[in-house]
Amino acid sequence: MQVDEKTVRRIARLARIKVTDAEAKSLEGELSGILDWVKMLDEVKTDGVEPMASVEAMTLRLRADIVTDGEKAADVTKNAPMSEDGFYVVPKVVE
Repeated sequence: MQVDEKTVRRIARLARIKVTDAEAKSLEGELSGILDWVKMLDEVKTDGVEPMASVEAMTLRLRADIVTDGEKAADVTKNAPMSEDGFYVVPKVVE
């Protein structure tokens, strides 16, 4: 799959990453190479292979089911573009 500069800039904007013109040209080739490599995975025969989460069969360890607020509201909202009193501030979408 070929990635163009417009797509690179859109991905960078969505990821909130500042990209220069030189970096955008470099990223075109890199992203195209990555997507070509992922496309090669379509050729792998996976018929009859069960999905798995690990190469070893194991059971998950359970933890106590205790409800907490996490006490990390400041950490969670510090990267938000706008926040107020521990909440995200978003534009109004319904009038």
